[in-house]
Amino acid sequence: MADLTMTRLYEVMIVLYAISLVLYFTDYFYKQLQARRIAFWFVSFVWIIQSAAIILTMIETKRFPILSLSEGILFYSWLLVTLSIFLHCIARVDLPVFVINILGFLFASVFTFMPKRPTGVVSDTLMSEMLAIHISFAILSYAAFTLTFVFAILYLVLYRLLKKKKWTNIWTRLPSLQQTSSWMNISFFIGIPLLFVSLLLGFEWAAVTIASFSLLDAKIIGSFIILMVYCYILYVHRKNKLTGVKYAWLHIYAYLLVVVNFFLGSGLSQFHLWY
Repeated sequence: MADLTMTRLYEVMIVLYAISLVLYFTDYFYKQLQARRIAFWFVSFVWIIQSAAIILTMIETKRFPILSLSEGILFYSWLLVTLSIFLHCIARVDLPVFVINILGFLFASVFTFMPKRPTGVVSDTLMSEMLAIHISFAILSYAAFTLTFVFAILYLVLYRLLKKKKWTNIWTRLPSLQQTSSWMNISFFIGIPLLFVSLLLGFEWAAVTIASFSLLDAKIIGSFIILMVYCYILYVHRKNKLTGVKYAWLHIYAYLLVVVNFFLGSGLSQFHLWY
């Protein structure tokens, strides 16, 4: 009965989220302030439902719910919703909020309709504070790189509009090109150390806990490739060898690697607990 109630609650969450996207779209293109306000409150209800789901799972399992793939997706979606609310209230940027909510809706939908499986005895046995911090930092880095991805897309849109001189009233609510570049850099600089710390803790935990631990694991290889790609982007950018459009496109390609590793890497991994 409890599972059925939670399922219905998740479905209500998806409906509210979908309506909020429609309202955000209406506000952006038709400047309907009331629609924007209602959309914000609907997203806030989505955040409350997700927060409640996380808290209830913590009470039931007596651990932070990030061990399974479905739990990780819920936490990631919750982070995106939190970021959208923060940007709505603090930065007051419209298009990035809309795009972030689209991504949050996609991951919330995946969580709602994917089969839910228990993490199993093995997961409970191997669970530790170090592992929880490792996974938490990894998902936080993914959220930071998501922001970088959104601002990279926004940068390309702004650059094209300015170059083609097609600036209309629809785009007057966009931030400047310099602001977009700054936000892209800030989220990028935050994501790299978070990912590095996550990999360091994960490597240490696996080396101590898992007897059959191997560096040739698909998830490890994918994660280190992502770290090296972002470090390379940072290096060439600091050397002023990569700016503007090419810099934005590299961030978009790098984020696609993050998404592939998030899903495919976990499925191919020999010892990661997400399944």
